[in-house]
Amino acid sequence: MNISRPILIVGDAMLDRYWEGQVERISPEAPVPILRVTSEFGRAGGAANVALNVAALGAPVSLLTLLGADEAGDALGGLVRRAGVTLHAVGGHRHRTTQKIRCVAQRHQLLRTDFEEPATEDCCQELGRTFSGVLPAGGIVVLSDYAKGALRHCSLLIAEARKRGCTVLVDPKGGDFWRYRGADLLKPNASEFQAAAGAWTHEREFERKGMQWRRRLGLGALLVTRGESGMALFDADGVHAHTAHQHEVFDVSGAGDTVVAALACFLAAGHALDASVCWANRAASVAVSKFGTATVTIEELEQRFGPVEDSTSPAAMDHDACMTNPAPSFTAGAGRVAEGVPQ
Repeated sequence: MNISRPILIVGDAMLDRYWEGQVERISPEAPVPILRVTSEFGRAGGAANVALNVAALGAPVSLLTLLGADEAGDALGGLVRRAGVTLHAVGGHRHRTTQKIRCVAQRHQLLRTDFEEPATEDCCQELGRTFSGVLPAGGIVVLSDYAKGALRHCSLLIAEARKRGCTVLVDPKGGDFWRYRGADLLKPNASEFQAAAGAWTHEREFERKGMQWRRRLGLGALLVTRGESGMALFDADGVHAHTAHQHEVFDVSGAGDTVVAALACFLAAGHALDASVCWANRAASVAVSKFGTATVTIEELEQRFGPVEDSTSPAAMDHDACMTNPAPSFTAGAGRVAEGVPQ
């Protein structure tokens, strides 16, 4: 793909550690399995996983995040840099790097242990100041929120990015969507959307809620990922359903990161929003067939789905059943002025 716009990822990065081995007996001390560890490895998680997915798809990418001056921070920084990502890290001795340790036997998770502390306010303020200096004019900004504190002031980041002519994509956390108001695209999963909008009893009610919340928040588009039910895209023209690709699901860890990374890459290459969502849907189906947090490459996508078309035309997607009701081309802030939503 010919990537014509710079991509900046901002948010909560974490180190995913895996202790893998065998369980052959139960502990005599307590009724728990004993894991005899035979291998261990680390992978980038959270916003760092988004950045690595963007890099794996062939796009130049920068990551702005909080990293501590600790062993986990050094390991995570190394993973990011070796993948070719430009790293802008703040925090140092004032921050503890978030890490998750997963104990795994025969590729099944037995236990997860988390090490994390809320980000301090001065670290968040420093991240905001750094954001102003690394923000690419006219680029694509992805805010990856894992509720660890890096995006505590995300409304200010969205406003500043919009002033610089950037397209802002947000992967949210929790049910408070008002803090993401004014983004070009918000990508919650179904449970996150339900936490914000309330439960629904039938598909028509879900669609009504989606259109209502897109207007309320002044979004260019709302994309709800629904697992085996696919994705639902809400924009100024209505609702557009993208069916799920049926492949063996091995591990859903990090699939949302892959979706937002693929969206950023295909939009940066000039693809229309409908085509970008279609390829993001496909990328997610590849990601969940892998173990743990994983990246997806253009070669893997083309091997499974055929050539990636460098075109903004929805016609490029006609051969695939992943989309119904094709959406129009995506422009930053589409629909906001026409609907009279305050800036």
